[in-house]
Amino acid sequence: FQLPADLTKMHLTDNPHPQVTHVPSSQSGCSIASDSGSSSLSDIYQATESEMGDVDLTGLPEAPVDSEDEEEEEDEDIDRTSDPLLGRDVVRECLEKEPADKTDDDIEQLLEFMHQLPAFANMTMSVRRELCSVMIFEVVEQAGAIILEDGQELDSWYVILNGTVEISYPDGKSESLCMGNSFGITPSLDKQYMNGVVRTKVDDCQFVCIAQQDYWRILNHVEKNTHKVEEEGEIVMVKEHRELDRSGTRKGHIVIKATPERLIMHLIEEHSIVDPTYIEDFLLTYRTFLTSPLEVGNKLLEWFTVDSLRDKVTRVVLLWVNNHFNDFEGDPAMTRFLEEFEKNLEDTKMKGHLRLLNIACAAKAKWRQITLQKPSRDSPLFFSLLGGSDKGFGIFVETVEVGSKAAEAGLKRGDQV
Repeated sequence: FQLPADLTKMHLTDNPHPQVTHVPSSQSGCSIASDSGSSSLSDIYQATESEMGDVDLTGLPEAPVDSEDEEEEEDEDIDRTSDPLLGRDVVRECLEKEPADKTDDDIEQLLEFMHQLPAFANMTMSVRRELCSVMIFEVVEQAGAIILEDGQELDSWYVILNGTVEISYPDGKSESLCMGNSFGITPSLDKQYMNGVVRTKVDDCQFVCIAQQDYWRILNHVEKNTHKVEEEGEIVMVKEHRELDRSGTRKGHIVIKATPERLIMHLIEEHSIVDPTYIEDFLLTYRTFLTSPLEVGNKLLEWFTVDSLRDKVTRVVLLWVNNHFNDFEGDPAMTRFLEEFEKNLEDTKMKGHLRLLNIACAAKAKWRQITLQKPSRDSPLFFSLLGGSDKGFGIFVETVEVGSKAAEAGLKRGDQV
């Protein structure tokens, strides 16, 4: 299945169900919430637990510890989900239930399947969820069967799940629609009539149908679930209200659209219970809407000077280093950012956080070989070392002269020899 590519239109658009939905690829500033999240820092915390009395680790994710039985169950789950036919059977089983009989798990299964279809690409998560809860499953077994006659009054919105249909228009033109495309009513309570004849082109065509009343109600009440943040008369962020279960205990706002600047700022703001992995998601996707990671790095250095933001900034950098160390190791400018950030931690005597940073860097760094040629025996090295057996720890590069042959060769402060 093709995932929706246009993330700039995640909220309802003026025409949410074109006859054939083309989903162009584009860059956008969007947060995509994920259930998987990124790797946590729990291993680092455990390594320093005895020395970390001064560090508040509240809110940072922890990696689960699985038993062998749980690992076997996970392997079985992976086997089940990796079988597309079995996955499709599960979806069909959910579809065949009456709307009143669908459980939360059924709706989540349908949501996972439906969000990959172009017809649902430009809708918010809450709209998709509501549509999944009311949709009806229909199967037309014969090819050539007429689904809608020309001039017939419409009462439903249809999305094709399997097979192909053809719309023959009165002017002689025709159009083929395949899996993921939609046809039928628009979100209005006005009487609407079919323009053309819709018939199946192959056997076993499968559809989901949503009644006009439900379709209109859900799509026209989308505004109540969104909150728009304005600055100087411009909308800079759109949040969507979500409830992750019917009990109402897990609900809140999640960012679905924003300007790049506002997405960066949200890194140090409070995150909703329904958007706990915002930082990890941002760090995973920022290159799709920012030209340079320094746009983030420079803001973090600026915010570090504010006492109330210091812990939040440090948390972002620790997660960044732990989950995406390549962003720093392969970029000299980002290496300098990391050195400056480390110096800031030293200056502010945040020794616990500094130790976390050093352990994260050591754990993620890769072995590499550097050859540095000296023109003569007496030539300077342009770098200094620290440590050794008399110090009780390994040998590390303490300083590297900027612009020197050592720096050009790739030697960096903090390298262990």
